Amino acid sequence: MTEQTDDFELAGVPDAFQRLWTPHRLAYIKGGQGQFGKGEQDCPFCLAPTRSDADSLIVHRGESCFVVLNLFPYNPGHLLVCPYRHIPDYTDLTVAETAEFAELTQTGMRVLRSVANPSGFNLGMNQGVTGGAGVAAHLHQHIVPRWGGDGNFLPIIAQTKAITQTLAEVWDQVRSAWPED
Repeated sequence: MTEQTDDFELAGVPDAFQRLWTPHRLAYIKGGQGQFGKGEQDCPFCLAPTRSDADSLIVHRGESCFVVLNLFPYNPGHLLVCPYRHIPDYTDLTVAETAEFAELTQTGMRVLRSVANPSGFNLGMNQGVTGGAGVAAHLHQHIVPRWGGDGNFLPIIAQTKAITQTLAEVWDQVRSAWPED
């Protein structure tokens, strides 16, 4: 008898297809932008620093900004640099916050180079809902490590991304390699 996981008699039945199951993303996909209000009480980037680093996947806490693993990464090691202040726009950063924001971005790139050897990076901020921000009310910058051949048809055709490491493994590697202050 073959192993089955549901009434459709498909999952677990051997065939020619490799299946990538990503049920953890369903809450994010179903909730959309509406799951994040404009207030600090339901903002994931305001709540993250109130919990332990391990629970929030924080790899570094600075004076005015922190660095966290993206819970829904494009690639292993996808980091986010966030100010502690609940602000929506890059122009809302103070001069001191801007300097630390940039410094943490550079350090994040150096750390990822040392632990994962990417051949490139995508850096970016999506500003506002129209600009594509997943959490528009709280500024954050993406640091996405890239490797030759890491893009394929799966995200476009199947809305599925193959991630080669668990968040816990990546968190351990990045946190361990982050330089001491």
